[in-house]
Formats: sequence, structure tokens, C-alpha cells
Amino acid sequence: MASSATLLPMAAPAPSGSLFAEKMERAGLLPLRSVEVTTLQVNVGKRCNQACKHCHVDAGPLRTEEMDAETAEMCLDALRRHPEVHTLDITGGAPELNPHFRRLAAGARGLGRHVIDRCNLTILFEPGQEDLAAFLAANGIEVTASLPYYLGDRTDSQRGGGVFEKSIAGLKLLNSLGYGKAGSGLALNLVYNPTGAFLPPDQVSIEDEYRRELSSRHGIVFDSLFTITNMPISRFRHFLERTGNYGRYMDRLAGAFNPTAAANVMCRSLVSVGYDGTLYDCDFNQMLEMPVAADAPRHIRDFDAHLLARREVVVGDHCLGCTAGAGSSCGGAVA
Repeated sequence: MASSATLLPMAAPAPSGSLFAEKMERAGLLPLRSVEVTTLQVNVGKRCNQACKHCHVDAGPLRTEEMDAETAEMCLDALRRHPEVHTLDITGGAPELNPHFRRLAAGARGLGRHVIDRCNLTILFEPGQEDLAAFLAANGIEVTASLPYYLGDRTDSQRGGGVFEKSIAGLKLLNSLGYGKAGSGLALNLVYNPTGAFLPPDQVSIEDEYRRELSSRHGIVFDSLFTITNMPISRFRHFLERTGNYGRYMDRLAGAFNPTAAANVMCRSLVSVGYDGTLYDCDFNQMLEMPVAADAPRHIRDFDAHLLARREVVVGDHCLGCTAGAGSSCGGAVA
């Protein structure tokens, strides 16, 4: 059913004076438009058992925002009506803390969708989550897990004391259930974020390094490692401003602009859903409260993959983070 939002005015052009828009225009890529919708990324809330320094969601134990049962069912209904949306990517906060996480994940698997859980690993040991790893394995849910580094001091400096030790225990638990092991059908991916105001290293090289070190030190195996550029928003932007690095970081991103990465940004095939059901071009726009263009459906109740696949993507200078170097997406480098 078409949304009444389709009757609203056309999307406004990119903001004047935008450095990102200038780079995209020179590359012949403006306006940036969606080409398809194959992934529904759902942020089920901002509550988390950690409060990481780089978190673009500003998530933490004291946050109370979370998706309710009705909105979660709307997400499942959207998937039911649009089989071309083949992947449900569930994020947070710690998404598993949402009381409707398991209904959403299992329901999407029941519809034959590929489901990704953005897991911080330490959540596997929180009270009430003792059977979480078994649930993920039983439902064939892909785990994409944050691990800032394969050494404890760097991980704990970004995520809090004791996080590394629990993360290693979480990876070992997942391995024991078959995750990351050939032929198991249980994918385990790791995510690397830089700990400072610089771009991530070459994804292939750092993946080889992680694979070697985690195997030799802890006997841990995994499928892939994704490098993700820290976006200059929320906590990371505050860190950059406090340390006097914001301008330099933005210059670094702009100087590393890559047209190939820009042509393959994830927002061209993904729609992000906020905990209240509002639709965004990506999780970063969601945190900046920049919903999809006004001529597209703007709430999950009105979700229409065909209309959203023709939308103009709303952009800003933070988008430079996705187009620098090899590019950055929720699936790692794109160029």
C-alpha cells in the first residue's frame, strides 16, 4: 500500500556550503540516490551494558529509549510484504537488551531472512542473557561482534576495564557453538574501529593480523573482519572537539575522499529504522535526527521498498566518513 508521504514535496538539495556535497558534485555523484533496498537495519534502542568512547549512538546503561512490541511487529510486517529486503540487521545499544529482540530476530528467520546481530560480546554474560548465545546459534543468526583490538589494553581503553577479557570469553563461547568454523553455517564477524582521530588500516592486512593473533593467543577463529571509520558525530565528535582534533579529522576525511567508495555507500541499498519507527538513510543520519527525504515514506508503518529505492539520500559532511580511503559501511570497506 502506498504511503501518504509520497504526496509530500520533493527532497531539498544538499545543504549549500557542504564539503561533502562539493566532493560528490565534482565526482558526478550528486544527487546521491538509492538504487534498491535489500537491508533493513533496525536500531531497537540505546540501552547498553557498555558506554564506549567512540559510540555514535551515545548508548549506555542509563539510556531508556527502546523499540516497543508494536513497532517491532511493523518491522516484521515490512519484511513480510517485501521479500526483496533479504537482510535484517539488528543494532542498538546492545540490541539483545530490548525485550522484543528475540521475537524480531526469530520472526525474521521464520520469514526466511538473513539476520545479523550487532553484538558487543560482553552482553552474553549479563544476567538474564545466559542462553543468548544458544538462541543465536539455534536460529542461525549471524553475529557481527565489536572487538577494537586483539590486545587488552587498547580494547579496555576504548570500551572500559575488563571488557577485553569478557569479549575473549564471548568469542570462545561462540566458537564452542560452531560460530566461525567452516561448514557450521554460523557466521562470526569482527569489527575494528580506530581508537583515535585517524582512518582504519587496510582491511585485508588487519584481518590477517587479527586472525593470526587471536588464533595463537586464544585459539579463536572467525570468518571476516570489518574496518569501520569512526564517524564525526556524537561521542566521537565531542572527543575530537575536546582534544582540538575536529578540524584536522574532517580535513583528513575530505582529503581521502574516494569516488569509488562514494558510489558504493551502504545507504544506496539500506534503510535504517529508529526505535520509534522513523526511517533514515543510515544509522548515522538517525543519530543526527535526519530522516529520509520528505517524498519517501518516513515511518515503518508506511514502509514501501519500491518507493524508498527511488529516494534521494539526505547527506551532510559527516558522510565524508563513509567515503574516505577504502570507504566504510556496516560491512566494512567498500572500495
